[in-house]
Amino acid sequence: MNLLNLLPIRENMQAFFGWASLLCIAYLILATLFLIILRRPVGRLHSKLFGVQIESLPMEYFRFMANFKIASIILFIIPYLSLKFLS
Repeated sequence: MNLLNLLPIRENMQAFFGWASLLCIAYLILATLFLIILRRPVGRLHSKLFGVQIESLPMEYFRFMANFKIASIILFIIPYLSLKFLS
């Protein structure tokens, strides 16, 4: 297989990972702002929906955001950066 034939595939993959990274970062920023600004209404809603104590919700939010950030870095940002450096 000729390596020149793989160039469009790499460009498409780089574009995919770039947009996915951007969407993940935007979601993290939006979710963080949403939780900061609307902490009490969101806390009451999640407490009623999931049966979780309001006192434990900040730790659950923090755990979710941390896990989402780690997954975003591993699944999207690192592949994007590695493809960017290869080109």
